[in-house]
Amino acid sequence: MTQRRILVTSALPYANGDIHLGHLVEYIQTDVWVRFQKLRGNECIYLCADDTHGTAIMMSAQRTGCSEEEWIARVQDEHERDFAGFHIEFDNYGSTNSPENYELCKKFWQAFRDSGLVKEQEVTQLFDDEQGVFLADRFVQGTCPKCGKEDQYGDSCDGCGATYNARDLIDPRSTLTGSTPSVKSADHLFIQIEQLHDFLEEWTQSGDHLQSEVANYLKGHFLHEPLLDWDISRPAPYFGFEIPDAPGNYWFVWFDAPIGYMASTQQYCEKTGDDFERWWKDPDTEVHHFIGKDITYFHTLFWPAMLKVAGFNLPTKVHIHGFLTVDGRKMSKRDGTFVRAATYLNHLDPEYLRYFYCSKLGNGVDDLDLNLEDFIAKVNSDLVGKVVNLASRTAKFISEIGLSAVYPDDGGLFESAAAVGDQIADAYENCEFNKAMRLIMELADQANPFVENSQPWVLRKDPEKQQELQDVCTVALNLFRQLVVYLSPVLPELTGKANELFDVEISNWSDSQSPITGSQISKFKHMMQRVEIKDVEAMIDETKDEAAAEETQSAANESQDSGQPLKDEPLAEECTIDDFVKVDLRVARIVAAQHVEGADRLLQLTLSLGGDETRNVFAGIKSAYEPEELIGRLVVCVANLQPRKMRFGVSEGMITAAGPGGSDVFLLAPDSGAQPGQRVH
Repeated sequence: MTQRRILVTSALPYANGDIHLGHLVEYIQTDVWVRFQKLRGNECIYLCADDTHGTAIMMSAQRTGCSEEEWIARVQDEHERDFAGFHIEFDNYGSTNSPENYELCKKFWQAFRDSGLVKEQEVTQLFDDEQGVFLADRFVQGTCPKCGKEDQYGDSCDGCGATYNARDLIDPRSTLTGSTPSVKSADHLFIQIEQLHDFLEEWTQSGDHLQSEVANYLKGHFLHEPLLDWDISRPAPYFGFEIPDAPGNYWFVWFDAPIGYMASTQQYCEKTGDDFERWWKDPDTEVHHFIGKDITYFHTLFWPAMLKVAGFNLPTKVHIHGFLTVDGRKMSKRDGTFVRAATYLNHLDPEYLRYFYCSKLGNGVDDLDLNLEDFIAKVNSDLVGKVVNLASRTAKFISEIGLSAVYPDDGGLFESAAAVGDQIADAYENCEFNKAMRLIMELADQANPFVENSQPWVLRKDPEKQQELQDVCTVALNLFRQLVVYLSPVLPELTGKANELFDVEISNWSDSQSPITGSQISKFKHMMQRVEIKDVEAMIDETKDEAAAEETQSAANESQDSGQPLKDEPLAEECTIDDFVKVDLRVARIVAAQHVEGADRLLQLTLSLGGDETRNVFAGIKSAYEPEELIGRLVVCVANLQPRKMRFGVSEGMITAAGPGGSDVFLLAPDSGAQPGQRVH
């Protein structure tokens, strides 16, 4: 089999929010595909980076009082930690705010200039007068002008799929301040992408690069008419790369973001001594992008156009997947189903999720549903009850004598399972992971009756049947290892434990084709625990606690898409003075503060209200404050709030704060001279 050279990317996560289970559909899918390619002996690298430019980053940095560079560095550390927690291995993880990316952006820009595809045009754009910034499409919400669906962003409708100008929204509002934007004009630079229409139609409709449903979508929504010029610049203030020949203007984030794939490649090459052009100009290199269906437009029209003009390799395949739902519904913080990667890892094994996603992922763009009951049942039945069970019921019986010198007669089990290897490989290759998992579990279903019928736990009691015992265990353990080879792209941790058991590393797909004989077996160690419903419930409860803490500390709700800007909450309904005085606001002093074990966002505070009066309060401010810096500080406490029972204890009030939540929290403090216990009027 000829070795292939394959460059693989996932969409760049935006440096403005946490990684959550919805994101992980894509990164787990990509990581599994890359691991499979490496197991097949192909030269394959997996590259990614944080997407770091745009107004949202600028605003987040301003709210937290740090520079944009400090903000994106902190978020990138969190992203890389979360990915590593789920065994997602990048060959390089970079940032779009890198010198390599800037240099490549200049090359692309010069190519567009040389091709005569750039034009300048005055743009009338929505402007937030309170913030003093032009509003990018994703900073505007309103009612879709085509179908009337409310709360749609300023570029496209997730209801009818229509694209439009943000100014066309009905009743537009700024997501930064909630205000009604004004209209202002500025000169922008455009790329005349219509001149590449014939190329894009041929590339998208060839049948080679996109799923058929995606190609049909592009044909029906965009390519049936002239393509609109692409607005490629944004005026200051804007966090990004300033355009060299247009001072005061910056490349729009969607220009430099996909070039970030190449900048990450450049960094990889600098680290390893590899040749950048071998990956992006050699026609023998395959380029595979894995993305969500919400960014299809950019990766299947703009990005191929950019690569074509600049003279780089075009994508071999853009693999597009659907969204994640939980129990059939959109993820929700209030319901505890908008689960952050870090929260999941506090309670559950990452390999559970890797396997469950793969058992559901096909090669289409349908949404994937994480049904929690199905999740528990499938992991326990398939991984613990079928796969690990083969080793746990046999390995301990031959740890002292080892495997049989000659592979015993197993009725053709190993040979028939080896023959299925090509079907499993084809399923992995075509991103039909659900088919691959089904085929593997069918093999497990065939292997387990062999152990059940042979009853090695009975054989071990008969001194005259020790050879039979060794043969039975040799068969069972080889069938186990064969399954692990097939599952190794999905379950790297279990693979490592199998390597330790056999003292032989699984390094190639062909390891599934030959049994191991005559070698020692290490002492069996527990490989995987069953999923307990209490752990799933604890994960949901922690997510609810985080949401509740954020609600009590913030007047804003976080957008469903962590890569989108924060949406300010509108003013509450009018209340009377009688309503207001029911809230007993008191000056309080923080006399103790500590981290809460098992909670990523909560701090436990002890508040003194004067004399012996104290309150125990859980506050969602961990990402903004260290416990030691809070002790002795005066705050404003809601002293008569009904106590709330949380997983960590009872919260007996709340402290007041401003900001959108998360790391953007700012405690409200009384002026000097105020004393604990005094009422705030």
